[in-house]
Amino acid sequence: MFNTLFSTILSDGSFTGSEFAVATMTALFCGLLIAVTYMIRNRFSKSYITTLALLPAIVELVIILVNGNLGAGVAVAGAFSLVRFRSAPGRGQEITGIFLAMAVGLATGMGYIGIAIVFSVIVSTLNLILNFTKFGAEDKSIRRLRITVPENLDYENRFDEVFQKYLRDFTYDEVRTANMGSLYKLTLSVILKDNVSSREFLDELRTLNGNLDISLGRMIESPDAL
Repeated sequence: MFNTLFSTILSDGSFTGSEFAVATMTALFCGLLIAVTYMIRNRFSKSYITTLALLPAIVELVIILVNGNLGAGVAVAGAFSLVRFRSAPGRGQEITGIFLAMAVGLATGMGYIGIAIVFSVIVSTLNLILNFTKFGAEDKSIRRLRITVPENLDYENRFDEVFQKYLRDFTYDEVRTANMGSLYKLTLSVILKDNVSSREFLDELRTLNGNLDISLGRMIESPDAL
C-alpha cells in the first residue's frame, strides 16, 4: 500500500482520460493548497496567488504531453527559457513558492500523484510552522537611525555620550556625503534601552548636529531581498 502511494499512474508515455483527469485535479488541489498556505502571514498580490494556484496544473499539462517525446521536450525547454527575461525579481519566499508549484506540476505530470500530495502537505505545513514561530525573523528591537551633520563637524565620537545614555547597542552602517559634500549622512543600526524616551533621545542629538535632519524608524526589509 505504501509503495503504491509513491508509484506513477502513467506508463510508457501514454495516458487515458481518467488518468489525465486525476493528474489535473491533483495539480489544481496542490496549487490551491500552496496558494492558501502562502496567504497566511505573508505579503502577497492577487496576481502572485493566482500564479501559485494555477502553475502546477499548467506544468502538469506540459509534462504529460511531452512525456517520452524528446523533440517536444527540447521545444518546451526553449519556450520556458524565454519566460525568465520577463520575470521581475522577487523575495526568496516568493521564488520558493514558484519552485514548489513547478515541482508539484512535474510530479503530477509524470503521474506521481502520491508524491505530489504528500510533498505539498509537508512543505506547506512546514511553511506555516516557520511563519507562526517567526523563524529567522529580524530582531524588531533594532531601529534605523539617520543623522545629518555639517561637513565642518567632527562626527566621530561626537554622539557617543548620548548613545551610551539611551542605547543598548549601536553600529555605524554607512557614512555618505550629500549636498555637494557640504553634509554628511550617518546611518546606524541601534537598539534603544528599555523605558527610554525616543523624543528626548532625538532632542539631545539635535543639539549636537546643528539641528539638521534626524530620523529614527524600524528596519524595513527590501521587497526584493533574498
